[in-house]
Amino acid sequence: MNDNSIVLPKFYSEIKTDSEKISFSMPSDLQTGSFLRTLIATKKDGHFLELGTGTGLSLAWMIEGMSENSNLISIDNSSEYQNIAKKYFQKSNVSFICEDAEKWILNYKDKKFDLIFADAWPGKYVILEETLQLLNPGGIYLIDDMLPQRNWPANHDKNVEKLVQELENRKDIQLTKMCWSTGLILITKK
Repeated sequence: MNDNSIVLPKFYSEIKTDSEKISFSMPSDLQTGSFLRTLIATKKDGHFLELGTGTGLSLAWMIEGMSENSNLISIDNSSEYQNIAKKYFQKSNVSFICEDAEKWILNYKDKKFDLIFADAWPGKYVILEETLQLLNPGGIYLIDDMLPQRNWPANHDKNVEKLVQELENRKDIQLTKMCWSTGLILITKK
């Protein structure tokens, strides 16, 4: 099998160019994006959450997998990054929120989500319990960057080890660790 034939989503190349202009250095890779697109497509008319919009590179994949009646909330604390995503997806079924995701998660009281892609510190390394409470039974929680990355800060491997151990000890989820892409963990809530 060869991943060289991955079809890029609409606007991906343009977003990547805009991201490079501002030296954005935290994109998810193509394999993660393709996987996200497929997972999103399994939830027809789904309600989705992305923690860490960045510049919209992952969002492009997610939008492409969404059905017409789906909706997605994408959160980032950087307006500079998020404005690139807004440039391409302002007229889509995405709601952009520019604020601290931890604060947002702790205050969110609306409809639960069918899929959460946690690509930021909040919802992954902090307030994990509160984030998983936002997931519907049978919902999907996906995290990436579980294998060593060049842009990890010093001693970040300890954070990853602690998170993986915490997830492995939970009894309310089904979990699969994948040594593929940047290292993904796929969870389904029981």
